[in-house]
Amino acid sequence: MSTDKTQSWVYSEEFLPEDEVLLRARERASQLGCVPVQPGSGAVLSVLAASAQARSVVEIGTGAGVGSLYLLRGMPLDGVLTTIDVEVEHQRAAKEAFAEAGIRSTRTRTISGRAHDVLPRLTDGAYDLVFIDADPEGCAGYVEQALRLLRPGGVVALDHALWHDRVADPARRDEITTIIREVGRALRADERVLSGMLPTGDGLLLGVRR
Repeated sequence: MSTDKTQSWVYSEEFLPEDEVLLRARERASQLGCVPVQPGSGAVLSVLAASAQARSVVEIGTGAGVGSLYLLRGMPLDGVLTTIDVEVEHQRAAKEAFAEAGIRSTRTRTISGRAHDVLPRLTDGAYDLVFIDADPEGCAGYVEQALRLLRPGGVVALDHALWHDRVADPARRDEITTIIREVGRALRADERVLSGMLPTGDGLLLGVRR
């Protein structure tokens, strides 16, 4: 990456400074070993949620609640975020962030469990936005479930879609890079969606359900 591009990336990531609630959530994420969504991608999530007037959102991978906060800030006040994580401790940290942000408990539904077990129980075509920020090994299955859950016009967003600048390098053929690269190719070729890749954060792959 050239110096000019690096400067532009840093500028875009810092374009909207994070407040104390988000910064404290990031601290908790660091303590728990979570890798939260980066600020640029978080800002995009807020804009997506706001533009879609997303009242029903699914988040796969709660972490410490950083991505959750960005989604909730873009959603209407009557919107409900369903967030899934296998780690109860992560969700406890996220709930602390929600309380600090003054978010009503009725606006969030936290589900502890494996996403592969939880997602099939959610209703077809009932969601406006699905955000995937979980184990990369499972992302192909998560994307397929997301497309089932989304209404027409709904959006799926996959974080870490460039995987530390490795996905764009064809010489990188480790397992995780290959999985994420194939997910991107599959979504790009899927006639059910209109897709695009944003280089913000660690890469944000988007698809709109036709």
